[in-house]
Amino acid sequence: MKKYKILISGGGTGGHIFPALSIANALKRRLNADILFVGADNRMEMERVPAAGYPIKGLPVVGFNRKNLLKNLAVLFRLRKSLAMARDIVDEFKPDIAIGVGGYCSGPTLKAAQKRGVPTLLQEQNSYAGVTNKLLAKKADAICVAYEGMDRFFPADKIILTGNPIRKDLLDHSLTPQEARRSFGLEENRPTVLVIGGSLGARTMNLSMEEGIHRLIDCGIQVIWQTGKAFAERAKSVAKGLKGVVVTPFISDMPAAYAAATVVASRAGAGSISELEVLGIPAVLVPSPNVAEDHQTKNALALANRGAAILIPDNEAQQKLADTLISLIGDPAKLNAMKQAISEMALPDADEKIVDEIIRIINHS
Repeated sequence: MKKYKILISGGGTGGHIFPALSIANALKRRLNADILFVGADNRMEMERVPAAGYPIKGLPVVGFNRKNLLKNLAVLFRLRKSLAMARDIVDEFKPDIAIGVGGYCSGPTLKAAQKRGVPTLLQEQNSYAGVTNKLLAKKADAICVAYEGMDRFFPADKIILTGNPIRKDLLDHSLTPQEARRSFGLEENRPTVLVIGGSLGARTMNLSMEEGIHRLIDCGIQVIWQTGKAFAERAKSVAKGLKGVVVTPFISDMPAAYAAATVVASRAGAGSISELEVLGIPAVLVPSPNVAEDHQTKNALALANRGAAILIPDNEAQQKLADTLISLIGDPAKLNAMKQAISEMALPDADEKIVDEIIRIINHS
């Protein structure tokens, strides 16, 4: 039985790493394959990927500095070195296919693979395509996307609408909302808001909760507040003495947290949105303004325009987030309509659909 060699490159954030690992896990289930990751040195993939059981090689590549152009001389030097290292990795590993999930490192890796004639597949998580994937698209064999209308960025004949892979453990549980709330020490039948700002926390989300937490509790709403490490002690001080608030730097049991939630308040990263769609949870989204091409706002608009979420701009969140959550929870008809609308946008089994395409490309080539 032939053993396939598969190169996966990308990272920098959980939004790139989780899909990459989901694809790798699906490949392992279905193919006899050696899988090698390529990441950026000193970024989170260099820890997360080995922890998931896969080997990874690091490149010194970093992103361009948009504020200080002189610093880009060092960036260009690192890019040149990364291209040379990527060529060596491709020559040594001899992959049957290279998969790019976005992030700085996928550029040199996929470019090196394409120059060696290795088939490539891109996975674009966002509704607004990243620079790296746009540069690689012309020579890619297929581009798997999560939103309609991506022919604005990519050749239409290469696009496959698959959705974004989500973590399997989010679906592999049977917790009721009551059981999930109980697991956090909360009351079973009170409406519950889950506030998430990504693995590092998000300052705007935290400041908005700091400003509005007492109003939420006074209205009978429970809160699971994921703060990130930096804000944890301050949040615990704010919530001291309040009944029905769970403050935690990091949530280890996301299936239970989602199951407990009546509504989620979140940034608008592509991974989080895909999870909310598949799980059918109404959301209030506060897009981060500190991302390339303001892609989180575009992600959130894709939902808000279909009545699947409420969008609050970052600079309005401190004034509006708590009151918006209170108003939404007080309107069961609107909550149900949003639940229906966000569920209709779901594209489940994205990892399997992407692997279908990978196998097709390998067999064709």
